[in-house]
Amino acid sequence: MRFTLSQHYFWKILATIGVVSVGFQIITLSTLAYYMVVPLGQRAAEDLGSVMIHAAETWQELPGSSRPAFAERMLTKHELLIASSADATLAKSGSWLPYLYFLRTSLERETGQELALLQSFSDGGEEWFWVDIPVAESVIRFGFPRSRIGVNPPSAFFLILIVGLFLTFVTAALLTRKLTIPVERLYHAAQALGKGHWPEPIEEEGPQELVVLTREFNRMSIQVRELLSNRTTLLAGIAHDLRTPLTQIQLALSMLPDNGGDAVLMSSIHEDLGVINRLIGEALSISLELEDEKNVPTEVGLELDKVIAKMRTSDVVIHWSTVSRPECQVLHPLALRRILTNLLSNAIRYGEGKPIRVCYDCDAHAIVIRIMDKGPGIPIEHSEAVFRPFFRLEKSRGSKTGGSGLGLAIVQQLATANKWKVQLLPGEGGGTQAVLTIPR
Repeated sequence: MRFTLSQHYFWKILATIGVVSVGFQIITLSTLAYYMVVPLGQRAAEDLGSVMIHAAETWQELPGSSRPAFAERMLTKHELLIASSADATLAKSGSWLPYLYFLRTSLERETGQELALLQSFSDGGEEWFWVDIPVAESVIRFGFPRSRIGVNPPSAFFLILIVGLFLTFVTAALLTRKLTIPVERLYHAAQALGKGHWPEPIEEEGPQELVVLTREFNRMSIQVRELLSNRTTLLAGIAHDLRTPLTQIQLALSMLPDNGGDAVLMSSIHEDLGVINRLIGEALSISLELEDEKNVPTEVGLELDKVIAKMRTSDVVIHWSTVSRPECQVLHPLALRRILTNLLSNAIRYGEGKPIRVCYDCDAHAIVIRIMDKGPGIPIEHSEAVFRPFFRLEKSRGSKTGGSGLGLAIVQQLATANKWKVQLLPGEGGGTQAVLTIPR
């Protein structure tokens, strides 16, 4: 598929829905955090700070005998551990919990001094946080376990965001896929129709707009097919009606005594009638050769060898080596022979009598046939136009300066119908290189 993922209808819709959903979740979570979680965390931290300040002041006023009971009560009721001595050296806390930031800010505001939160781990591996609060001329250390904080807003927000993203993209992917399947079917059918193939009718499903579009496309495809079929029938009828009087004219001319009294004139008339018959046959061949032939296993190298053998004469030199191991390919043999014949005829006609070289290459991806002449070549600006019906570089349309202008048009039509590729490239050292590529 030649388009990238970013250009694919499915990925565009999925990306749009995903970005909008993610943005909405981030805004929602940020709003909840700013107006609900942060105020609640600040209030809880301020309450704990007030309890610590009050406990420090009370501790300072209590006699030594009452302090153990007070410490026990603080540990049981508030999960605060009071250490009367702050001599032990603890590491500074590196936690990013917003609650600890709010607590430190509240304590600094209450004490008017800069404080630091400390950190330690119990024998069981539980994390503890400590803060030294100055009271009078002493320092009282308070500690509380990580479990006292309870909540973990960053983890909660991260989990909500991840789950939200997963559900968003899964839902968006399912809905988008359901919407884009009919569009992809239309896309592939339109591609096939544009290349001259007739796709099966597309299933009409999806939203009403796509159902109507699919129905009209199916109707259009049928109408185009009927139109081309009618065109072929019409051309066949015209050809028959034209050939009948032409045959009668040729018969009448052949019955004239002494060639009608003018042998040169009679020869010219016979030649013109032959040209008309050939034009009628070539005009019909495009449609007739595309309709009924089926794909069959064909040895491409042998077919090429047969065509070259028929084209060789005493005046036509074709440099060609017979393929030792011809590859078998399932294709339309009549279309292949017609393409090779037309390309070789063009090379002979415009090659100015110089030798023609034919090359055959085959690999795992494609069979490539090159037919190279040493004629005047084709101007680059006409490299595509020469495939149009009745287009000729020589405008006089004389029979001696070119064909009918249908040979390359037939080649292009047959190649497109079989998904092959035909190119007319400048040859090395002059002339034209006709390249036929047949995918394996």
